[in-house]
Amino acid sequence: MTTLMFILGIVIFVLGLLFSIAWHELGHLSTAKMFGIRVPQYMVGFGPTLWSRRKGETEYGIKAIPLGGYIRMIGMFPPGDDGRVRQRSTSPFRGMIEDARAAAYEELQPGDEKRLFYTRKPWKRIIVMFAGPAMNLILAVGIFLGVLMAFGIPTSTTTVATVQECVVAQSEERDECRAGDPAAPANEAGMLPGDTILEFNGEPVTDWGTLQQDIRATVGPADITVERDGAPLDLRVNLIENQVAKLDGNGEWVEGEYVTTGFLGISPASGIVKQDFPEAVDRMGDIMVTGFEALLAVPSKVPGLWDAAWGVGERDQDSPMGVVGAARVGGEIFTLDIPASQQVATALFLVAGFNLSLFLFNMLPLLPLDGGHIAGAGWESARRKGAKLLRRPDPGPFDVARMMPVAYVVAAVFICFTLLVLAADIVTPVRLAG
Repeated sequence: MTTLMFILGIVIFVLGLLFSIAWHELGHLSTAKMFGIRVPQYMVGFGPTLWSRRKGETEYGIKAIPLGGYIRMIGMFPPGDDGRVRQRSTSPFRGMIEDARAAAYEELQPGDEKRLFYTRKPWKRIIVMFAGPAMNLILAVGIFLGVLMAFGIPTSTTTVATVQECVVAQSEERDECRAGDPAAPANEAGMLPGDTILEFNGEPVTDWGTLQQDIRATVGPADITVERDGAPLDLRVNLIENQVAKLDGNGEWVEGEYVTTGFLGISPASGIVKQDFPEAVDRMGDIMVTGFEALLAVPSKVPGLWDAAWGVGERDQDSPMGVVGAARVGGEIFTLDIPASQQVATALFLVAGFNLSLFLFNMLPLLPLDGGHIAGAGWESARRKGAKLLRRPDPGPFDVARMMPVAYVVAAVFICFTLLVLAADIVTPVRLAG
């Protein structure tokens, strides 16, 4: 049964992956057609074609390797300086440029002269190229908000899970009490596991994050009202200073860093809590910031990935994952001992996170990514406006094809990184359960 559920999780993730890719390319396709650009192909995947069907002027299909997708638009690059599509050269870099230019015209038909991508105004080209990543962002936001509001997420609550017997500095990393350790304030005041904290110093308590901040900001006597056996109970506690883990802006522990604050000596129970719309939007913002920071941190993760790929180092839980690693995690989700609703919610979160990563990655201003084409169109618009302002001749379209040698270098780096992640995912995969 566990194996079957694992396979089910992988299948669900792969279907979510294929839908995300198709959804991305649909953004490009719909806006390209809206602006009259001819699109001969819309493909999900790479490699050999498994299925295709032509509808109108576009061939729609699915290919064997679900690692991306594409639409083929006519005239992605302008002709060369001589006005010709192709002019062979012995220079390898020039050859790259000419090959890319020729590929953009290889399906040119009579009447296509006014349906070329490069002939559209820069703002239209920016919309076409941005539409793909934007579709991933829309899908990610929709899934995140839907899960947060409909399913809820594991959240620290104001119910007490455990009460410490004594005060131990968190940096000591020990659980047992020793002679001379003072009693924890919560234990001394008679607080019990299962108590739900209702008020702290006369202020209503609604969430653990705020309560935690109040506790840390208080040293000395405090009045706490708890609910026990359905009835309120007032407790008088005397909070003392203790060394505890530092918290970041999201309320998460900062590993290896400690601060001295007020200390009560309790840990919160975790429960599934549905978020209202403002809370969901706020948490969605935190997720977006975390995703952006993770993208910026990718270069620093390469040494750890290299060690993990060779099996000589531990794999960090926040290590970058590829499709294979994410599929494995997708399978593992459905083997966790949690309610089925939370299995579905967690799987949806994984798909949403994948879409958010697609958006952030594709917006990098580098060819061959969508962000590179957006940057090229933006630069063309800026220099044309500058020439008009200075009353100089129109410089014409910016020839993005001239950047193809750089694009090949970027693509090579991405391929090497993808292979490194793949090796790490196989040799030392990221696992949910420890």
